[in-house]
Formats: sequence, C-alpha cells, structure tokens
Amino acid sequence: MTTGLPSMHQAHLQQIECLIVLAEELHFGRTAERLGYSQSRVSQLIATLEARVGARLVARTSRRVSLTRVGAQFVKEVRPAYRNLLRTFDRARERAMRGAVEELRIGFTGMVYEEITSIFRALHDRHGVAVHTHDLPLGSPFTPLLDGEVDAVIAELPVHEPELTVGFRFPAQDQFVVLSTEHALADRDAVDLEELAELDLLHRTGDAPGYWMAARTPPVTPSGTPILSTAGITTVQQGLALAASGRHAMLACRPLAEHHTRTDLRYLPVRGLEASSQLGLVWRTDHTTPALTALAELLEEASRSEGNPAQHAALST
Repeated sequence: MTTGLPSMHQAHLQQIECLIVLAEELHFGRTAERLGYSQSRVSQLIATLEARVGARLVARTSRRVSLTRVGAQFVKEVRPAYRNLLRTFDRARERAMRGAVEELRIGFTGMVYEEITSIFRALHDRHGVAVHTHDLPLGSPFTPLLDGEVDAVIAELPVHEPELTVGFRFPAQDQFVVLSTEHALADRDAVDLEELAELDLLHRTGDAPGYWMAARTPPVTPSGTPILSTAGITTVQQGLALAASGRHAMLACRPLAEHHTRTDLRYLPVRGLEASSQLGLVWRTDHTTPALTALAELLEEASRSEGNPAQHAALST
C-alpha cells in the first residue's frame, strides 16, 4: 500500500506555472524569457511535471511545440486554480504592505444606521477593510469579543476590564424613559430621576459585569429608594414590546427614541440622566490592529465633521 500524497499533489508550483506559460507561447525560448529561466530549466520543469503526472503533456518537434490532448486538458483544469492562487498571494501581499486585515467583525447590541454604514464604506474604500456586523444580546456585549467571535463591539460604556480597550467614544446622549401611552406618567413632559422608583424598569439579561448592568438599569435612585426591575430583555424590540404592554418601562438613549417612534409609546426625558449614555468602540487590548485603529480614526473624523454623523451611528438602549 502506497502512503503519502498522490503524485499530482506533489507538482511544484514552478512546474505548473511553466506549463501554463508554455501553453500560451508554444515556444520554449519565449517561455524561458518570460519566466527568466534558461531553456534547459524550462525543459527540466516540464519533464519533471510529466513524470509526476505520468503522461506526456507537451509534443515537441524541430518545427513546432504543441500540447498533447492530456496536456491541453491538464492546463484547462489547472489554470483557474493557479490564477486563484496568484490572486490570493497578491491580496495577502497587499494586506501585509498595508498593515491591515481584510475583514473586521463588529458586534452591535442594537441597531446599525446609515451613518455608521457610511463609515464602514469609507474604511473599505480607503483601507481595503470590509466590515461584517454581528447582532449581540443586549446583556452580553463583551463575551463574544473576549472569545474571539468578533474583533470589536460598539457597546455602552463604562468598560473597566484591563484586557479591553476603548478605541473611540461616541458623543454622550441624554436618556429617556420609554412608557406606554396608557401609563399614568405618559402625559408628562419629563420625569425626575427619583420618579423611576414608581416604575418597573426592564433590565438586561446576560453575563456582562455587574457595574455595567447597574449603569444600564440603576438599582436605586440618588436618594437610595429601590427601583423595581422584575423582567429582563435580550433585544431592543423585546423591550419596546414589553414597554408598550403598560406593565414595564425601559431606559433608552436619544437615538433609539428618534428612530423608533410608535403611536403606543412615549419617550420622556429623565431629569438627572442628561448626557449619561455613551457608546464606545471596544476591542481586545492584545488584538489591536491597524484596521481597528483606522476605524477609530474614521469615527473621530466623522464626529468632528458638520452634523456629527457619528453621534447617531449606532443604537442601544
């Protein structure tokens, strides 16, 4: 019983390249000139390839060079794979010269809007980096990042873990309380922070750190009055539906209020929670790459431009 790779798989790339060029030139001298080899080297490479294939691939006389039927079929089948391999090498070389990866996987715990997708397009056009977005549970923004499932997340701050880096901070946003239009407080213009104790606030369900969960749904008011929270959510849509039922309320940032107007919901500003919600672009400190820093620079550039397009780039509750 023979072990090891089949002879077809042992063919050296130089031999295949030589045969493909010879098939185009049908002349050993021109083939040698294109490849920078001597004619004897071309003959040697073709002979070695024929020995490995086990058949004549090239018919050569004193007057002309042609491919045999086996040779013509071999070239037809191997040429696409060879060209794909060359393109793969070219892309890898370009990425190495550019110092960037080809793709970034960005996790979101909410919705992604056109402002952020325009920044992703700029990242691709300027740096050749494609972005793929991934939906993450509201209460578990960091585990997929730490496990390597995504390269970065756009999630609410604060982030205290030393192994995580905040590469960009979005502008801070006011917070609103989301209520059913049938709720007793729905006709108000705003509510005070202390009045959250009169509500049953929805909380995130997940494995995020306790300090982060408390920042999303405060357990007490500034005076120390407990805030009730009997139900958890994993998506924005789930939270909106529960708030619309009238049994619960939810804290949300301004972009969510602006993008999710509904006739059965009211979004009331919370006095005391002005500019208290902030998103950040977060990645693993030990996985900092040129592509991530380029994305952070584009976000910074967008935040300085007129209209602050990064301000409403991503949405979370």
